[in-house]
Amino acid sequence: MTKKKSISASKASLVLFLCQMISALDVPLDSKLLEELSQPPTITQQSPKDYIVDPRENIVIQCEAKGKPPPSFSWTRNGTHFDIDKDAQVTMKPNSGTLVINIMNGGKAEAYEGVYQCTARNERGAAISNNIVIRPSRSPLWTKEKLEPNQVREGDSLVLHCRPPVGLPPPIIFWMDNAFQRLPQSERVSQGLNGDLYFSNVQPEDTREDYICYARFNHTQTIQQKQPISVKVFSMDSLNDTIAANLSDTDVYGARPVTERQPVLLTPTGSTSTKVELRGNVLLLECIAAGLPTPVIRWIKEGGELPANRTFFENFKKTLKIIDVSEADSGNYKCIARNILGSAHHVISVTVKAAPYWITAPRNLVLSPGEDGTLICRANGNPKPSISWLANGVPIAIAPEDPSRKVDGDTIIFSHVQERSSAVYQCNASNEYGYLLANAFVNVLAEPPRILTPANKLYQVIADSPALLDCAYFGSPKPEIEWFKGVKGSILHGSEYIFHDNGTLEIPVAQKDSTGAYTCVARNKLGKIQNEVQLEIKDPTVIIKQPEYKVIQRYGQVSFECIIKHDSTLLPTVIWLKDNDELPDDERFLVGKDNLTIMNVTDKDDGTYTCIVNTTLDSVSASAVLTVVAAPPTPAIIYARPNPPFDLELTGQLERSVELSWIPGDENNSPITNFVIEYEDGLHEPGLWHYQTEVPGTQTTVQLKLSPYVNYSFRVIAVNEIGRSQPSEPSEQYLTKSANPDENPSNVQGIGSEPDNLVITWESLKGFQSNGPGLQYKVSWRQKDVDDEWTSVIVANVSKYIVSGTPTFVPYEIKVQALNDLGYAPEPSEVIGHSGEDLPMVAPGNVQVHVINSTLAKVHWDPVPLKTVRGHLQGYKVYYWKVQSLSRRSRRHVEKKILTFKGNKTFGMLPGLEPYSTYKLNVRVANGKGEGPASPDKVFRTPEGVPSSPSFLKITNPTLDSLTLEWGSPTHPNGVLTSYILKFQPINNTHELGPLVEIRIPANESSLILKNLNYSTRYKFYFNAQTSVGSGNQITEEAVTIMDEGKMGYSETLFATSPVMHTVRPTFYKVQPLYPRIRNVTTAAAETYANISWEYEGPDHANFYVEYGVAGSKEDWKKEIVNGSRSFFVLKGLTPGTAYKVRVGAEGLSGFRSSEDVFETGPAMASRQVDIATQGWFIGLMCAVALLILILLIVCFIRRNKGGKYPVKEKEDAHADPEIQPMKEDDGTFGEYRSLESDAEDHKPLKKGSRTPSDRTVKKEDSDDSLVDYGEGVNGQFNEDGSFIGQYSGKKEKEPAEGNESSEAPSPVNAMNSFV
Repeated sequence: MTKKKSISASKASLVLFLCQMISALDVPLDSKLLEELSQPPTITQQSPKDYIVDPRENIVIQCEAKGKPPPSFSWTRNGTHFDIDKDAQVTMKPNSGTLVINIMNGGKAEAYEGVYQCTARNERGAAISNNIVIRPSRSPLWTKEKLEPNQVREGDSLVLHCRPPVGLPPPIIFWMDNAFQRLPQSERVSQGLNGDLYFSNVQPEDTREDYICYARFNHTQTIQQKQPISVKVFSMDSLNDTIAANLSDTDVYGARPVTERQPVLLTPTGSTSTKVELRGNVLLLECIAAGLPTPVIRWIKEGGELPANRTFFENFKKTLKIIDVSEADSGNYKCIARNILGSAHHVISVTVKAAPYWITAPRNLVLSPGEDGTLICRANGNPKPSISWLANGVPIAIAPEDPSRKVDGDTIIFSHVQERSSAVYQCNASNEYGYLLANAFVNVLAEPPRILTPANKLYQVIADSPALLDCAYFGSPKPEIEWFKGVKGSILHGSEYIFHDNGTLEIPVAQKDSTGAYTCVARNKLGKIQNEVQLEIKDPTVIIKQPEYKVIQRYGQVSFECIIKHDSTLLPTVIWLKDNDELPDDERFLVGKDNLTIMNVTDKDDGTYTCIVNTTLDSVSASAVLTVVAAPPTPAIIYARPNPPFDLELTGQLERSVELSWIPGDENNSPITNFVIEYEDGLHEPGLWHYQTEVPGTQTTVQLKLSPYVNYSFRVIAVNEIGRSQPSEPSEQYLTKSANPDENPSNVQGIGSEPDNLVITWESLKGFQSNGPGLQYKVSWRQKDVDDEWTSVIVANVSKYIVSGTPTFVPYEIKVQALNDLGYAPEPSEVIGHSGEDLPMVAPGNVQVHVINSTLAKVHWDPVPLKTVRGHLQGYKVYYWKVQSLSRRSRRHVEKKILTFKGNKTFGMLPGLEPYSTYKLNVRVANGKGEGPASPDKVFRTPEGVPSSPSFLKITNPTLDSLTLEWGSPTHPNGVLTSYILKFQPINNTHELGPLVEIRIPANESSLILKNLNYSTRYKFYFNAQTSVGSGNQITEEAVTIMDEGKMGYSETLFATSPVMHTVRPTFYKVQPLYPRIRNVTTAAAETYANISWEYEGPDHANFYVEYGVAGSKEDWKKEIVNGSRSFFVLKGLTPGTAYKVRVGAEGLSGFRSSEDVFETGPAMASRQVDIATQGWFIGLMCAVALLILILLIVCFIRRNKGGKYPVKEKEDAHADPEIQPMKEDDGTFGEYRSLESDAEDHKPLKKGSRTPSDRTVKKEDSDDSLVDYGEGVNGQFNEDGSFIGQYSGKKEKEPAEGNESSEAPSPVNAMNSFV
């Protein structure tokens, strides 16, 4: 062989085989060749060494191998043979070694824990997999523990321990609050690597009761939650106030202020620690410090630098992260925590060990009989790994003897091998941190030569460039390669050729005389074969006139030339660049065949312009610079659109083309940039002009392509920067000859509309596309994958044809061909369509439901066989509905919900379920026709959840020291209510909150009387319900106990001793005022209208509005504006017998609204209009009323005749002018009005708001403005116009005095009112 020469980098892409430098025989990756050669097994796919499986799903242990003949598979488990035939839960995939352990049908994953190994064997040897350790994932529950509240002084450090359950794999830890929001972290507060939450120093804002640690187990998709941890931070101000309240003036008290502290490390502890990490892993080192101000962490490596590009800082620099560690990263790492008071440090000694890693992994050997070879297995690690060999899966020491084999440590030496020497060898490199296992086969073959390069392959090369001619070969023994030029030429040799080991012939400098046929000959002792290839030498591409440097005035025109010469058999493409980038997208740049023209040059056109010429074999380029200079001043120019072109002429008429020329009109001081050519088809679309093409403004002739059977006329439009000219006069007409259609219809489709038909559709050709008269279509079809002949039919110029009597949903090959009176269009391409779909035949089976939590479930099903779908599979639909609520409330009707899972999915998630309910579901498969039958209904239950807030909380009957609370159970209990939690605290006049008291109330209670409260004190109440799962959302309300008038001069608020309240002066915390607010929305409904009233607290002059809608409807709220600042409104035009929702809001006050109230209008009159005059009870009542009125009239008449006086009159006479006398509590002016408790406690004052000034007005600051309070329940009513009627207790208006008749004797009208 001739001495080899080096190959330049530019040739690297052409020498695929030159990178395969072969020490022994190598088998080319030719699929046909591999199918013919015998080959020992090779493991191609296997499961990971440490395989953690989901215990809820089937276990799949992969083992795939190839070989010739195909290998058989066997398994060991924990070192002994695993007989899969004896275990009904275990199956092996066909033509594969992959095991499938059926867990979903009764198996337990824990029973199949162990170490598995796969063996693939054929007559040439046995390959083995890694030891695959199977372990089911585990997500244990949190151990129960009693968590004491953390009470911390401001500025101190704090660690909240997570201590998650030990899972497999370990869980991911994160901290959140009750609202499932991640807790914010900073340099002061952060989570450690162990999951604990560290506070370098606590602040008052850290006080909260919902520090919750979550552990997420990704493998089983579960999240475990630790019980909430409470943290209360005592600030120095509040602590001093508390101490002051409990000490006398003579006591010395005071907590020390928050003191700054120098850093102290919270983790790690001590001054030093050690860390061992494996090579290639991520090294994580952590330092978290306490201190005030918050310390800053810095990291250094003693005696060295932190590795660049691999070092990262996380968790506010508290964590040092080094990726892809190596032995060089061993050493001492120091973290330094520093603040203004000092520093603390810790040294971590890091040692990097290494599991075994390959230096030289053994490679497959293909030898011919009698040849020598070696297998080398070299690995490194820390500590140094030991090397052991196996033959066909058996330790080589006890394997069958092979005289051609000798083991020398990490090398096996083969000499004079024979065919029986074929085997698979395993190399195991192991140390205490792991192992490596590699299979490498020795395949002894005796094969005659084969040439894999295709015969007569053509190589094209540019002259004076290198030529590489391939001759890929195979044989055993390794064939010798020789090259000849021509069939009878002599063997090639000499320095002008280079012969590569892979058979490639290289001609370093190919000349024109190198063109010709070259023959490659491969021979060994078993035979000889040859192959011929062709070489063509092409002329290089040359730019014979390059672009030149140009200087042009602004707004001028410039042109660069680029004229080329190229090989006549190559097709060149020319690309222009500006400053090595694409030309600007600007119509001023015109690229011609040999030039680039720039119109109306501007300053931004300065730059370098490059012409690049490419062919399939070479590329050349040339550049020139353009400089733009300012133009001399010129007089003002008037610019306008160009005049239309004229004198259009048609020449060179051919069947498919014609040349059009014209004379441009005046450009009107703005250069013409382009001409637009339009045509009219006088035969098919007379009077309608179409766009044909456009050419640059420098061109006045164009060759136009024409279609057959069109009567053409042309016109030209000139365009400049100002606009378009008027069209020119049309040219003469030119009628082209008819011809066969050039194209077939597009968008051909076959879609069945019924189960037994096929509807073939297409887009018809346009008029001028017909190329001649008599346009028709030949529609052909045949069933795919069935040996049927084409069925054809010729149809008129339509766009649809229906084939009847087809089988249901089978594929068809379809084609549509155009034809006219002169013949057919070219053969059309085939498309695949389907006959009509029918509904699926079977329902999905094995429907299983796994309830994940109280609102989410996962449903599984087995897919239906595709042949039963009878159409395009759209997906699966899950119908589910709530059957029953297991709490005391139940739904009135069943609302089925549908979820669609597209494609061939076999599971889906059902969100938005209601807790503590019974559901049913079924699954159906869907295709384009519709849905198949439903699977049998599957029943499942959701567990309990937390309840919604109580439906209402009302506080009534305020007295000096008690309040009555009434509430409604939650609208959605979501389980069995266990209790209610009531919390309340006083609020003083500056809106500060007093101590919080908590009471647990049995779930069966609906009211409570709170006693021993303070008089004239506002309380804030927080109320929520509980189930066994936890507490629901709370509602709040405020109420005020009435004032003790005997103590109105006492300005200090005291707290009475109570079993549930503090006996010492409480500490108050400042809160924002609760005003403005709207509350106590009440309704009085009739058939078609309702009176709405409310109470308002807040700024004066509020503009109210009322919003209402049908209860349960998703329609938008209707809005009515209330005139003035009234606190009542009448809703009219309502539907009888309908439930409505209503709320009240105020304009311009941040958009606040009241809570919603629900009312129901009365039934329609037709359903309740009974003739009341015929009812017995009504007749009796009227008789009694008439008798009573008669008696009263008689008594009045008698007393008046006697001159007697009523008690009221006697009291009035005691005062000269009752209008100017101050009203007293016992002067009788208020008649029978008294407080609710006046019968038992006459000494108690009236309720707030019961006193009325002498001017008969009710002042806002003296009343809550509640119409219900004034109306005393049923006596307070509304007219339809919204006016209030009835008796205001204690608020009678005096009639004008008229002598002795000023006494207010009862009248028949008043008597009747008393019965209303």
